[in-house]
Amino acid sequence: MFFFFFDDDNKSDEKQIELHYLSNSISYGVDKIDEKEFFDSHGILEKQESKDGSQDEFKEGDFKRLISEKIRKTIYGEKYSNIVFLAGAGASVTPNQDPKYGKTVRMIADNVIEELHKCSDTLYTLEKLAEKCRYKDGNIVDNRKSEEKGIPVLVDSFNLEDFLSTLFHYRPYVPDDDKEKFNKTIDKILQLIKENTNYSYNGKFLKHGALLNFLSSLSGKDGNKFSVITTNYDVLIEEAAAENNFVIFDGFNFTPLPKFDSNMFEWNLVKEIQNVNTREVEYKDKIFNLVKIHGSLTWEKQDNGDIVRKNKDSITETDKMVMVFPSSDKFAQSYQEPYFELFTKFQELIKRPNTLLISSGFSFADDHISKMITQALKNNSGLKLLVTDFNIDPNRQWNEKSKQYDEIAETDTKYNKNWQELVHLMNEGYSISFLKATMNNDLVDYLSGRYLNDEN
Repeated sequence: MFFFFFDDDNKSDEKQIELHYLSNSISYGVDKIDEKEFFDSHGILEKQESKDGSQDEFKEGDFKRLISEKIRKTIYGEKYSNIVFLAGAGASVTPNQDPKYGKTVRMIADNVIEELHKCSDTLYTLEKLAEKCRYKDGNIVDNRKSEEKGIPVLVDSFNLEDFLSTLFHYRPYVPDDDKEKFNKTIDKILQLIKENTNYSYNGKFLKHGALLNFLSSLSGKDGNKFSVITTNYDVLIEEAAAENNFVIFDGFNFTPLPKFDSNMFEWNLVKEIQNVNTREVEYKDKIFNLVKIHGSLTWEKQDNGDIVRKNKDSITETDKMVMVFPSSDKFAQSYQEPYFELFTKFQELIKRPNTLLISSGFSFADDHISKMITQALKNNSGLKLLVTDFNIDPNRQWNEKSKQYDEIAETDTKYNKNWQELVHLMNEGYSISFLKATMNNDLVDYLSGRYLNDEN
């Protein structure tokens, strides 16, 4: 781990600091307890004295302005020829975590255990499945909290991805007289995951449209498409694009029943300009690539092997869904069609020179994606990375009882080794910075420089 605020002589004065911006040159944070003191790497931030000797209080607006100046240097410090935006699960979540617009993985797991209990006459409960496949020996329920709420409550350490990995690996060893019920339960879990990631776009609460407009303005014109990479199955980006008059190249052709064709990413839209002497063309604006590397609610595999895009509610059979469900087998699945082509496109994009990669709500818990990014950083000196999330210091955990941060041990399953690798690369001088901001709250405000002109 790294010690961030203050030098060794000042450790006795150390505050409980929540990080808001982190880079290898300067970092900023806020006192977690009263949220009224602001710090940089050297200590508390105070306003400069004015000519008349007075000194105003350093406020939140001043703090945001300082961070915005750093973000602006990253965004506009050079003219990028390639803009890539990586959206993880957190990009679909609203600040108040309203389940109508986006759910965390934990919220999905909570729904799964509750719904399986309602079907306990015909399906296995989540606890029974955990017992069968020896996941935590079946001890996945917090009995005290369950009694208080009157419904089964999962223990804090439950990890849906790890659980499904264990479950899928146990599947071949299920006794014959148990297979039907076991497989029906798995099918129900996958259906619940689909249902829990099926949201509709609402521009009042979701800022995907504002983000697309910003990325479009940053990319410029002349056919310089920006790219959105997402691990999400939902169609929030597609619906936001439609609402804001964007054209998407998502790897599907433009037939009545669109079929997957990865070559579509290389195309653009142009029109001829009437000119007596030359044949000039004009590129359509507001156009981008959408690369859904874990599949989509709208993709279905046909009996002949073709992958088509359909209405999301018309796809009901789990074995025809083109979605990489959360498990450790995600890496192996990435070599199958269409995921291999999608991951290849992602790799190709972040290998290009003069590239800006911005991530939002992506935890870097996925090893296969994280390794692609770290390798690209090591081998592409023209790649800059801005990581944004609701928490940019995930290997410290706030202890509400003791009012202090606890370090998460490297041996703990909650320890994020990929995130720590990024911090290590940042400290070695790679172009990486971290910003505490979320897609549906303040991310676009920071990226667009709104706080630079705000009055306190």
